[in-house]
Amino acid sequence: MKHTPIRQMKALYFPLSECILCRSTSLVEAVPLAPMPIATPTFAVPEQLRTDDAFAAAPLELMLCRDCGHLQTSHRIDPEFNYRNYVYTTASSLGLVEHFRGLAQRVAERVKPAKDALVVEVGSNDGSLLRYFLDAGQRVLGVDPAEAIAAQATAAGIPTHARFFDAALAGEIARDQGKASVVIANNVIANVPDVGVFTRGLDPLLAPDGVFIFETQYGADVIDHLLLDTVYTEHLSYFMIRPLATHFDRHGFQVIDVERIATKGGSIRVTVQRKGGARVVSPSVAASVADEERRGMFGLDYYRPFTARVQSVAQRLNEIIDGEEAKGRFVAGYGASVGTSTLLHQFGLTGRIRCLFDDNPSKDSHLRGPGYAIPVYPTAAVMEMRPGAIIVFAWRYADPIIAKQQAYVAQGGRFIVPLPDIVERTR
Repeated sequence: MKHTPIRQMKALYFPLSECILCRSTSLVEAVPLAPMPIATPTFAVPEQLRTDDAFAAAPLELMLCRDCGHLQTSHRIDPEFNYRNYVYTTASSLGLVEHFRGLAQRVAERVKPAKDALVVEVGSNDGSLLRYFLDAGQRVLGVDPAEAIAAQATAAGIPTHARFFDAALAGEIARDQGKASVVIANNVIANVPDVGVFTRGLDPLLAPDGVFIFETQYGADVIDHLLLDTVYTEHLSYFMIRPLATHFDRHGFQVIDVERIATKGGSIRVTVQRKGGARVVSPSVAASVADEERRGMFGLDYYRPFTARVQSVAQRLNEIIDGEEAKGRFVAGYGASVGTSTLLHQFGLTGRIRCLFDDNPSKDSHLRGPGYAIPVYPTAAVMEMRPGAIIVFAWRYADPIIAKQQAYVAQGGRFIVPLPDIVERTR
């Protein structure tokens, strides 16, 4: 499909001409990837904006900063277009609420915030994490630009500012409620187009002995374990520890702890304090940096096997579809998420998947992109439609998905799990 209004397109995505962390312009392509749709299932496109331009494709190459070693996308989506209309909620993600319960317990044990301490979460979403701190006696405040979700969280007892986080808002919070003992940002900092702006917001908000704790996808896990479905236009950064430590040091803070966690296939939990703070720096920081340098993570050679693996999986999936179509059958997909949008484009499947199955009621009736609109059906329709094979785009949940569809398997159905290594599953 031809998209002509270039002027409108420029209003929806923009090139990142300098490093998100250090502002260097010395960027080089590390991972070539296919463009993917601007609008994804994580947010609802307002009716007046549901044009071809909204579902056109934006570039998705991953660029390596030659100066600090940070890995990042080549373009960013207009944050107003995206996050004001966000519909994804924490509660809808399998296992995430339980994960946050564990995080709250760990913060209570290690940071020991006072009963009336202020805990601020940036990107607080529906307030699932802050609820645990509220129940423990802390004062809580959320910050999230998704207006509808912020209003719902506030109505449910988690006061939430429907704004983007910056130094101005941080100053207002500190003036009105005092300094924060703990600031948390989970799966947020990777979505920020200028991490310096975000970090400068910590200064007026964080108490002298306070800590900033954030979780984010670990770039090394993305590359090593082919976590391709976590690479999309909303995720601008794929963090390594060395560039992060350098960044925070530049802004008057220091990374004092790094934990590897299992969320999203491989993430890190990073703890930061003001430079020279009272807490001891964990050996995990130096060990992480040393491992990254030993393995060559700041050179282009490290990324080449990733590209080859993507191409290999794409070839095999298309061969499977060719085989099914030769027998007069069609192939469907399971899951209609932003990760699905990524995989459809990276594997060259946008015109080859007949339909998708997904039980999330907030999802649109179609997964849309440039020149296509793939129908999305509830999972109960699997037996009615009986595709020859189903590619499990929601591959992390393959076990419960396949367990629920044994009637389909019993009648000869095939599940194909594409990542991290392509396998056929029947149980």
